[in-house]
Amino acid sequence: MDFSFTEEQTLLQESVSRFMQNDYSFDARQKNSQSEEGFSTANWQTFAELGWLGVTFSEADGGFGGGAIETIVMSEQFGHGLVIEPFLATVVLAGGALKHGGSEAQKSQYLPGIIDGSSHGALAFVEPQARFNLADITTTATADGDGYVLNGYKAVVLNGPQANFLVVSARTAGEQRDEDGISLFVLDAATAGVSRRDYPTVDAFRASEITFENVKVGADSLVGEAGQGLAILQQAIDDGVLAVGAEAVGCMEVLYKDTVEYCKQREQFGQPIGKFQVLQHRMVDMFMEHEQSKSLMFMAAMRMAEGYGSEAQKAVSAFKVQVGKSGKFVGQNAVQLHGGMGMTEELNIGHYFKRLTIIDTLFGNVDFHLQRYGTL
Repeated sequence: MDFSFTEEQTLLQESVSRFMQNDYSFDARQKNSQSEEGFSTANWQTFAELGWLGVTFSEADGGFGGGAIETIVMSEQFGHGLVIEPFLATVVLAGGALKHGGSEAQKSQYLPGIIDGSSHGALAFVEPQARFNLADITTTATADGDGYVLNGYKAVVLNGPQANFLVVSARTAGEQRDEDGISLFVLDAATAGVSRRDYPTVDAFRASEITFENVKVGADSLVGEAGQGLAILQQAIDDGVLAVGAEAVGCMEVLYKDTVEYCKQREQFGQPIGKFQVLQHRMVDMFMEHEQSKSLMFMAAMRMAEGYGSEAQKAVSAFKVQVGKSGKFVGQNAVQLHGGMGMTEELNIGHYFKRLTIIDTLFGNVDFHLQRYGTL
């Protein structure tokens, strides 16, 4: 299996890396997270102008024909910079659902806006009772003439506050946990009957609790076939797992490298603490956890690039398990070796740790993906 990047992928990696180093400072990130939007609209427009928002879409849809490899290339660099712009929510999740299952008319309507940065999307799929089971859905879509009426509730909708359109999972048939009978719908976020409660998350992103009360949508809002939406949703979520996992790999690299540098400078008993053998062992362990995660990142991306199926799903779950374990280890040790200042708001260490903690629970935690890996 060849893990080397093509020339185009290398150029993409260098482009994102340069932007993170030169134009995406931690202080600016913190300031932007407190703005009304929760991120920099100027940065988002720059992402669009540089073509990053269209990389993973096909050329037929106005993109550049990239896929899983390009996703990890960008997301790892986003992890280095601790990016808060809604690439995951808009491009990977909402855009991914339309990419995998949308009609030509739906793609023509929504994807150009994503690619040029003028439109934001959100995937509304989480329900409080479901834990991480994508098929556990109480939101209903009842046939009504030529369309449907949506009723229900979705929690932790990433980028909900800024979303212009929503992709929503709802049950059109079957019992609450049946895998059949789940449908996806795409609709304008301002549709009558849609109400939101917006809030910031612990890792400086924004999310919404969204209620659907007698929301009427046309038949043209249906993404894919009625009752067959779970497969589309699952593929979009696995794309999301790959993206946040790669982001976590980037976060871990910054944490272990910054910790090594800090231990070279911090003195105790007349010498740098980095000279103490027990701390050297700890830092080597942090490095090894990062490298193991990066290896599984490449494996998962290659499996996804070869074609989506059970082998790709197993590789993605194995990657998510490793990221969950390694992220916790690297984050905790980075904070500990920095001492009390590791959790201050002014230092970036604690913010990387918060992001790793959230990534562990996004789209299924270690226990969930370990069980999924064993049943695939």
